[in-house]
Amino acid sequence: MATEGEPSDLIKVLHLLVLSFSWGMQVWVSFIAGFTLVRQVTLHTFGLVQSKLFPMFFYCLLGSNFVSLAVYAVYHPRELLDWHEAVQMVLFFVALVTAGLNAQWFGPAATEVMFQMREVEAEHGLGNEIGRGGQRDAYAKLKEQDPKYRAYRSTFGRYHGLSSLCALIGFLCTTVNLIYTALNLSTI
Repeated sequence: MATEGEPSDLIKVLHLLVLSFSWGMQVWVSFIAGFTLVRQVTLHTFGLVQSKLFPMFFYCLLGSNFVSLAVYAVYHPRELLDWHEAVQMVLFFVALVTAGLNAQWFGPAATEVMFQMREVEAEHGLGNEIGRGGQRDAYAKLKEQDPKYRAYRSTFGRYHGLSSLCALIGFLCTTVNLIYTALNLSTI
């Protein structure tokens, strides 16, 4: 274990709690809440909820990833790292960067375009149904007929895809770090 000083029990608990908070929040927001909500409310309500929830989610994730990286870096100086610890440090850093990208760029950009799409959909009587299941043809027709809506959908898809990719990469990084931490509790 690479360390200049042994962390106190309080620091160990803080590190584990923050890492667990990050992971649990990512599981809940990314997998459980979204899949549950999309089946319960209208499409436009779902978008509105996400527009309020995601900024807080991304900034909480950014803060917790920063704390995790900072605590780990303090007790694992770069000069003393073995390759396992170096990989873990990189994973903490990648999780921080992906959360930052989502908080600063991809999340806000996707939300902005989503509201523009929402206006066009509302003009055509779309978005008040639960899910898209029954209205797929109407959305496809609107996309085919309205170049502005087609451009919005394309832009939204790009930002949403990049945001989802960042979220998935961050989740995988946090998962690997949590597993590594669990297998090496004495070296936190």
